[in-house]
Amino acid sequence: MDIFRFTPGTTPLLVSMPHVGTHIPEALAARMNDGARAVPDTDWHVDRLYDFLGDLGASVIQATHSRYVVDLNRPPDSAPLYPGAANTGLCPIEQFDGVPIYRPGRAPGDAEVQVRLGRFWRPYHDRLASELRALKARHGVALLYEAHTIRSRVPRLFDGRLPDINIGTADGVSAAPDLAASLIATADKSETYSSVLNGRFKGGYITRNYGRPAEGIHAVQLELSQITYMDEDPPFQFRENLAAAIRPTLRGVLQAMLAWGGRA
Repeated sequence: MDIFRFTPGTTPLLVSMPHVGTHIPEALAARMNDGARAVPDTDWHVDRLYDFLGDLGASVIQATHSRYVVDLNRPPDSAPLYPGAANTGLCPIEQFDGVPIYRPGRAPGDAEVQVRLGRFWRPYHDRLASELRALKARHGVALLYEAHTIRSRVPRLFDGRLPDINIGTADGVSAAPDLAASLIATADKSETYSSVLNGRFKGGYITRNYGRPAEGIHAVQLELSQITYMDEDPPFQFRENLAAAIRPTLRGVLQAMLAWGGRA
């Protein structure tokens, strides 16, 4: 199976979906607990939710393998993204709720982590980096949008219910301030959905590593609460009626990003 799927576009916008994959190689799945094999921490149905990306001329890169194989949005040394808070690593051994992913004694060691890094992590990042360079050369600016989702309540990771729309620019480091202001202003227009800029989720490794505003590459992460478009409990069913309601806001955010890029 390919490590990722890539669809080229016609605009400076690249949409990355590093956690949409669900595949786990059979030999690896056999070492996991039953609950983990259901990959509950997936960014479920993100590709279906953003079914309008072709209309915007966006390039899209999406993972095929589960984040339990390797987390593409973590640094290669597995350094914590949020020091002092609960974090998951490059090859996580616990689910978001703290339940072990692996059967006793079957978690990966350092050597296996390095193998997964080379086999699964690097190809995605190599393509991501090369595409951003190509977009910058072609358009004079590159816009990276990280499409993520998460359960609205994960007590181990954050208190209470998460805002619906969580925009992150690494506290202003990964994207121009006026771009971030435009995106949060667009999200705030909604009377239905709550939104925040650089709250609990400020952007993961991809946003922080590739966002270089001084070089004309701007990266933004949008962490969407799953309650806005799906059932958060198994079997994690997509709810088209909910998705249809929030798509205009998501589309508006991306259109604002493209409009800003056209002026940059």
